[in-house]
Amino acid sequence: MKKPTFTPQNTIRFMSKIIRKIDALDYHSKGKPGKIEVIPTKETKTQRDLALAYSPGVAEPCREIAKKPEDAYKYTAKGNLVAVISNGTAVLGLGDIGPLASKPVMEGKGLLFKICADIDVFDIEVNTKNIDEFINTVKNLEPTFGGINLEDIKAPECFEIEERLKKELNIPVMHDDQHGTAIISSAALLNALDIQGKKIQEVKFVVSGAGASAMACCSLYVKLGAKPENFIMFDSQGAITKDRKELDVRKKRFATSRKVKNLEDAMKGADVFIGLSKGGVVNAKMLKGMAAKPIVFALANPDPEVDWDTAVNARPDVIMATGRSDYPNQVNNVLGFPYIFRGALDVRAKTINEEMKLAAVKALAALAKKPVPDMVNMAYQEKNLTYGPLYIIPKPMDPRLLPEVSLAVAKAAIKSKVALKTNIDWNAYEEELQHRLGKEENVLKVVINKAKQYKQRVVFADAENFKTLKAAQIVKDDGIAIPILMGNVKKIKSLMKENNIDLNDVEIIDPKDDANEKKRCEYGELLFEKRCRKGYNMHEAKKAMRDRNYFGCMMVETGEADALITGLTRKYPDIIKPVIQIVGVEESVNKIAGMYIMLTKKGPICFADTTVNEFPTANELVDITLLAAKGLRNLNITPRVAMLSYSNFGSSNLSEANKMREATAILHRDHPEMIVDGEVQGSVAFNQELLKENYPFSSLIKNYPNVLIFPNLSAGNIAYHLMMGLGNTEAVGPILLGLKKSVHVLQLGSSVREIVNMVAIAAVDAYQKKKKK
Repeated sequence: MKKPTFTPQNTIRFMSKIIRKIDALDYHSKGKPGKIEVIPTKETKTQRDLALAYSPGVAEPCREIAKKPEDAYKYTAKGNLVAVISNGTAVLGLGDIGPLASKPVMEGKGLLFKICADIDVFDIEVNTKNIDEFINTVKNLEPTFGGINLEDIKAPECFEIEERLKKELNIPVMHDDQHGTAIISSAALLNALDIQGKKIQEVKFVVSGAGASAMACCSLYVKLGAKPENFIMFDSQGAITKDRKELDVRKKRFATSRKVKNLEDAMKGADVFIGLSKGGVVNAKMLKGMAAKPIVFALANPDPEVDWDTAVNARPDVIMATGRSDYPNQVNNVLGFPYIFRGALDVRAKTINEEMKLAAVKALAALAKKPVPDMVNMAYQEKNLTYGPLYIIPKPMDPRLLPEVSLAVAKAAIKSKVALKTNIDWNAYEEELQHRLGKEENVLKVVINKAKQYKQRVVFADAENFKTLKAAQIVKDDGIAIPILMGNVKKIKSLMKENNIDLNDVEIIDPKDDANEKKRCEYGELLFEKRCRKGYNMHEAKKAMRDRNYFGCMMVETGEADALITGLTRKYPDIIKPVIQIVGVEESVNKIAGMYIMLTKKGPICFADTTVNEFPTANELVDITLLAAKGLRNLNITPRVAMLSYSNFGSSNLSEANKMREATAILHRDHPEMIVDGEVQGSVAFNQELLKENYPFSSLIKNYPNVLIFPNLSAGNIAYHLMMGLGNTEAVGPILLGLKKSVHVLQLGSSVREIVNMVAIAAVDAYQKKKKK
């Protein structure tokens, strides 16, 4: 797939999203520079640990590997380590920018390997354009890696480099720029032909582009049954015809004997158009000349050979695919390379052969025909994605890609006799793939994409703050919500100008402004109605509306906004008061509670109560548990609750332990369908072997808990602060549970990212509460 062209402007539009230059630079430079790091996988805290990790203990695996080289896969990280290697000669749309400048891209590729398939990566940028030097460098690295991903190497050198390395190395090698697009587009092509009722052996192809990816695509289409004589291919010189003298062996294979004047002439009667060239080369007239029920894959990025609207208007019977995420049928290489390498590594394949590529093609094509999980529909703001003209290829966020594609590739490697590890329990392997990343790994993506679908109006009460304004800009740019800024208009506009923040078309409300006196009176009267017998007089009620939190809560209460985000610059207890007074709690709720979602390696884990109830009783703990479980179910996650204490299942009779035990008993009695157990120590709750051995009755044996209920406010608050302070965990919250409407109070000093995440939570919460009502 041709990659997007980046321009040195302050703002670019990529896949329908606004990406600002300063944001991209800040993202790469903040904290520890770059996007990847190396983390130890063994204990390293004691002198004994270090003696085992290095000298003298390390000598023992060295001796074993020297005797038996395949033991490197047993004692080292080789089996899960891929090199992403480039010389920087064809980077994105930037061209030959050199190896050093290509490093951010190679790190990004490594990141995708990790988050999609749990494969570790070293990026290697080689400072040579000489083919022999490049090949020798990679060959000398073979002992280190389990696989080689070649990246951003220009044609025609990339062909020779990959061919020679595949012959000379005994580990899988793949040039993703060629084969990634070929594999994904082949899967899309099979399904498009199926829907259009055409046979691949009979259809006529027109291909715009003759570079690495175009050649790989056409070669794979031939493997699927297409006839080389049915192709007309165009390069920068025009149609590739048999009478051209300068053709290399690859182009000669697809040279046509037809007399073709130009692209428009070639398109007449064609069934399939494949675009791997540049934007705008195809027009409506050309499309109208194609055969009935045409297939058009316009894969140039960011501007396709023909835009979606032009294609579907010119040919309503077309099946269209692009490389863009803002249209249906995105041909995206991330659907392939992580899962192909995962399957290859897991069976220790010596190569990635045609059988493995075809297995990936067929697995992707088959997956598109299966019912789509709800989380995928929500992620792409669809009600029900269904196999058909607008859905011919799986979506990149589909969690089934890892088990489906990797399993197919691994089986093909064994069947084609290129795998060294052949004794595989396929059921166990499939289960391992399903759990490798955690089924709930994408919870934050799901929440954000839900919010984009609902488009709620969110009030930012602390808009006289740079972080709030920056978060509001991201929320607006990414379509997460419709921001409403609250504060002094002059101060806010001054901050926006100073920091180059573009929110000029966003509504700004100053509750203290004389222009809002009528609204203050209106809101004050409503507050007086609510609190007239609880210490408020009319004057006090109207005066309170000069406060942003009172005014903002009243906007939500009256429906003039859907949610309120506040608390960035004020203490938590000061803000809770107007929230309770104006918005109030749900009818079935006795007390509100506060919850944090901690995004951990074990998946999302909810901590409650962390912000509101200081010393909850057993009955209040039951209420807190039900609220937290409901919050998790709203994210399509089944709650599994651990009632935490310093004791295990009756080992202490002190009051704190008794309270947790009593709450658990009530939950077992009144909510037998819920997975909940306790009282239990935190470490024991996550140790399934220990539970199985000592407490075989526990409902937590089969799965880790994802909701932790603490005996008091101090315990919960300290726990989540420790998790945040120790790093490697992202916190989303605090989420207020039990309110009638969506109001959420930020932690004092929250980061821009934390504010954005909470806006997404607030937007989803607002929509669900309105829907329930």
